[in-house]
Amino acid sequence: MAAATTKLGRALQQRRTFVNARVKWVSDHHLDEAVQREKNLKQVLSLKDRIVSSPPKSLPLSSLSLLKPLVNLHITAAAFIQKYPSVFTTHQPSPSHPLHVRLTPQALALHKEEEETIHLSPPHRNATVQRLTKFLMLTGAGSLPLNVIDRFRFDLGLPHDYITSLVSDYPDFFEVTEIKDRLTGEPTLALAVSSRRSSLAVSEMERREAIVDGSRVKKGLRIRYSMNFPKGYELDKRVKEWVEQWQNLPYISPYENAFHLGSFSDQAEKWAVAVLHELLHLLVSKKTETENVLCLGEYLGFGIRFKQALVHHPGIFYMSHKIRTQTVVLREGYDKVFLIERHPLMGMRHRYLYLMSKSGRVKKRHYVPGTERSNQKKRAIKECEDGESYAHSSR
Repeated sequence: MAAATTKLGRALQQRRTFVNARVKWVSDHHLDEAVQREKNLKQVLSLKDRIVSSPPKSLPLSSLSLLKPLVNLHITAAAFIQKYPSVFTTHQPSPSHPLHVRLTPQALALHKEEEETIHLSPPHRNATVQRLTKFLMLTGAGSLPLNVIDRFRFDLGLPHDYITSLVSDYPDFFEVTEIKDRLTGEPTLALAVSSRRSSLAVSEMERREAIVDGSRVKKGLRIRYSMNFPKGYELDKRVKEWVEQWQNLPYISPYENAFHLGSFSDQAEKWAVAVLHELLHLLVSKKTETENVLCLGEYLGFGIRFKQALVHHPGIFYMSHKIRTQTVVLREGYDKVFLIERHPLMGMRHRYLYLMSKSGRVKKRHYVPGTERSNQKKRAIKECEDGESYAHSSR
């Protein structure tokens, strides 16, 4: 009897029942707005970090031009700097020196506050270390090439120099090693956890279930995901029935290795969703570029399964097409346009957005072709002012 039960369990693990029906994509105005409001924020902060990292806290404009592909600028560095005079200012150290770029006093003050209250704060540093450890533990092997981690650095809330300013201070947690890249076969530097910490191998879904039950975390529970759809959205009836059955499958922790499951079985998809859900929950913004997610999936061996999971479950994940890229958003992380979990770093970033929005009020001589129309600027300013209030309330 036990053998028959085991055989049945294995058969269910290989079963694929997803219906041959199209899961439609419908825009979500609120989540699109949450993505849109951060337009150019990552690029501004990347340039800011490079400028303050130089000893004189300024860089030649010509050297910033070389960074255009590295920080993903869609216009020239000179035009981008000119676009945000409330953040960047130019000066000439001496008649014989080229034009330099430095931060405005307001931007520099924000940077110093960010460093002191977040990146140098022991409680925040410890929380960041735990977040990075869990991120690495999602890989099974507990390590990732630095170039893969760098894709998530901004969304994980890591400082720009995280290896020297954070990782090196926690040798009990991390070590930098050389590994053979599984995609290219070439040797590359990687970050690994020094030892696996079972206390951190608990997903957000498991943690919530334990709170509800008032018990310790249990394995194999039929944990269901919350589903949120934009107003008026309706799943195809056959897809809806499949999702209901899929929700009742056992939950496999993203910190377990479940590659023994049939690659395209329903159970394997529930595990893939668990990994994606935990990944996005670890990010301070609860979102990241879809390309980052797919790159990680390729490296971990999920192939196209991450992409399929994102498409099959629009009630869990939303893919926005704003700001010249595609962004995957964890729906449950947002209440309309606002993050539910108010991480202090996101509060700081909203203050940078507010400062950036002030650039829209400067004279026409600062105009760069391609800037938004006046009515769009007014809306952006209003949103950033809301963000300023949000930032202060979260502190």
